[in-house]
Amino acid sequence: MHIEPGFVAPIKVTMANAGAIAVILWGCKEQIKETIVKPWVPLKSLLAAAFFSFFMESYSISVGPSELHFIGAMVMYLILGFTPTLIGFGAGLLFQGLIFNPGDLYHLGVNSLTLIIPLLGVHYLSGHKYFSQSSQKRLSWRRILELDIIYYSGVTAMVGFWLVIGDVATPISAWATWASSYLAIVILEPIFTYLLVKLLKAMRNHALVSRLTVINTLYVT
Repeated sequence: MHIEPGFVAPIKVTMANAGAIAVILWGCKEQIKETIVKPWVPLKSLLAAAFFSFFMESYSISVGPSELHFIGAMVMYLILGFTPTLIGFGAGLLFQGLIFNPGDLYHLGVNSLTLIIPLLGVHYLSGHKYFSQSSQKRLSWRRILELDIIYYSGVTAMVGFWLVIGDVATPISAWATWASSYLAIVILEPIFTYLLVKLLKAMRNHALVSRLTVINTLYVT
């Protein structure tokens, strides 16, 4: 989902950086509200950044104008929560840029929005219901698959958006080849997510699991 340097004009990159900063600051503000009640909440953001960096660095293949990654978005979202995942995306990309891939820092805002905007869509369209004590909506492998489909559809749409407004002419076939490469991830990632959620649910009474995850708010079938 990384957009390679040179595809997006500097002025558009600047606007993307401003947009990413605004969204992440909003996420930080929301997390501060949670931290007043639960002081350990910021640790979830650090865990999200660490997990995200591990997932990204463990599997990365260049495919046309972008890259194929195991993002692990629903893993982080369903285990650590919404705002930690949102902040973790930005912090994780910054960490990777500083340590592993300095060239990616140029598109830090672009790549952050590519991940964050689909997360906002997942959370407000459907995902928030699984954390609501009033709805008690049960989470299953099929529903995790639905969340992943929504998320990766958003990621592929965002990459398409950057390419459309970019300064480099990119054939739609190149974008389609990259988008289709995510089909395997969409199939495999929900299985991994479901098994990990079930495992942590069984350990929900452990102090670290109880404090550093949101697993106790989920109803899993």
